[in-house]
Amino acid sequence: MRLVGATAVAPTIRPGWTSPMKLRHSTTSPFVRKCMATAIEAGVADDLDLETANPWDPDTDIVAQNPIGKIPALVLDDGGVLFDSPVICEYLDSLRAPPRLFPPAGVARWRAMTRMALADGLMDAAILWRRELMRPAGERSPWWIDRQLGIVTRAVDAMEREASAWRGVDIGLLATAVALGYLDFRMPDLAWRESRPGLAAWCEGFSSRPSIRDTGPHE
Repeated sequence: MRLVGATAVAPTIRPGWTSPMKLRHSTTSPFVRKCMATAIEAGVADDLDLETANPWDPDTDIVAQNPIGKIPALVLDDGGVLFDSPVICEYLDSLRAPPRLFPPAGVARWRAMTRMALADGLMDAAILWRRELMRPAGERSPWWIDRQLGIVTRAVDAMEREASAWRGVDIGLLATAVALGYLDFRMPDLAWRESRPGLAAWCEGFSSRPSIRDTGPHE
């Protein structure tokens, strides 16, 4: 595998692999990081080749795998392609023996999936916020910037209300840690920890997991 420090932590149940899977990625995408963290948790990190893609480049080749033009996209060893991150994560998780990050049908699954949806929504808003600020000053929309910031703020507030009850790991909690890491990376001035002590304490402990510790974003 091509993740420094990544270690297989769960037995795989997919025999007969003929070649590595290829993950179209960037080192800054939180959605890619969620997939990489899932791969580590599932013990299949060594079976991923990482191939860089820039979805913001007008000439990007990612559209050959994902017509929507986003990363991540996972090219399987049989040539099939999966996208986007919730699909890829559940596929990678399916390659391990239970218990899995995606709980089986029932209350635990819907809670985990809802937590992931909240984390993914936060990451979407943070990316849109940043992209708007990258436009020339005269072309920026203050309304749009405030809207995305409001989404981020409400999301972390909702996380704070639940964090004291969080235990163990599932896909929702993994996505939450990735989302908070993206705020640290791209929105440090938000200082989300200052008024959210429960979430801050949970994040500090959870971030010691190799899947989070070894997949931090960087330029």
